[in-house]
Amino acid sequence: QVQLIESGGGLVQAGGSLRLACTASGRPFSELAIAWFRQVRGKEREYVASISRDSTPYYEDFVKGRFTVARDTAKNTGYLQMNSLNPEDTAVYYCAADQLIAANANPRAWDYWGQGTQVTVSS
Repeated sequence: QVQLIESGGGLVQAGGSLRLACTASGRPFSELAIAWFRQVRGKEREYVASISRDSTPYYEDFVKGRFTVARDTAKNTGYLQMNSLNPEDTAVYYCAADQLIAANANPRAWDYWGQGTQVTVSS
């Protein structure tokens, strides 16, 4: 069983930056692809970005050029660096992990989930 612990959310002004972290345990980190989703209350969970086991990044169009995914195998941690944030980025951000897929935008395809962290961008 894989456990995912997220950190790094918070309140930031429009134009600011935040870095989210997702630390995994329970399986070798090298076996896991890491994805980031976000969800606004009342809406479906949407795919943001992911990084494969060999560190290939994938991005949804609305974050290209603003967000960057990374991973540090020595720290068992994946990261989502978010720059140029705007109020529309306000959501609960979740990390997910899976041993088989890398860029699937369907949240049901991912086996393991973190607890979520709130990101609020003020105007």
